[in-house]
Amino acid sequence: MAAAIGWGALAASSLLLGALLGLARRWPPRLVGLVLAFGAGALISAVAFELAEEGARIGGGEALAWGLAVGALTYFGLSRLIARMGRPGVRVSAGPALALGAVLDGIPEQAVLGISLTTGEGVSLGLLVAVFVSNLPEVIGSATAMRADGRRTEEIWRLWIVVAIVCALATVGGYAIADVVSGQLKAAINGFAAGALLVMLVDSMIPEAAEDAGSVAGLATVLGFALAAGLSGLSG
Repeated sequence: MAAAIGWGALAASSLLLGALLGLARRWPPRLVGLVLAFGAGALISAVAFELAEEGARIGGGEALAWGLAVGALTYFGLSRLIARMGRPGVRVSAGPALALGAVLDGIPEQAVLGISLTTGEGVSLGLLVAVFVSNLPEVIGSATAMRADGRRTEEIWRLWIVVAIVCALATVGGYAIADVVSGQLKAAINGFAAGALLVMLVDSMIPEAAEDAGSVAGLATVLGFALAAGLSGLSG
């Protein structure tokens, strides 16, 4: 259990580090776009290699597909609810959408991290690094966007502290239930995270990155994917 607490806190600390970086200075829009694009590439790698591929291996494609559908629909529904809460006629910032994505993919991702601690194979380096590499730009972009919308620094900090605590506890929860969770349910958990991530990427993160970074967003995305995929290969 101590290991689960430690690894969970380490993975979740990337959320607080991202918030610190996002609030420490005024980030130029182009730089925010590049950071978001790089993080999008890392997230695509995490979906492909650490979530979908691993989920299919341990629980089969059907359970993974159900998880994908539920995760995608959950993110889609909640993001639309957030959009309705915005002011009529005003473009909704990517900040809240990125924060929602961090919650919906962070909880199952870190639960998977906790489950992996009980297999005897150790923590997946690829998943741990993918969490870090993707969380930092995701949170930097979210914190920057929310501050640009006029949110107070204290409010943004409170949000990310709560998200970090919840995600860290998810690692402990995953560790605690690992022995009673079937392979199919583990695959569905992986799928849920992947589904939420994919919708968030297409709806919010990639469009924001392309708008802010321009023509180099695609290149930054490939670089992020390459780094995360390479690290995933090292842990395989």
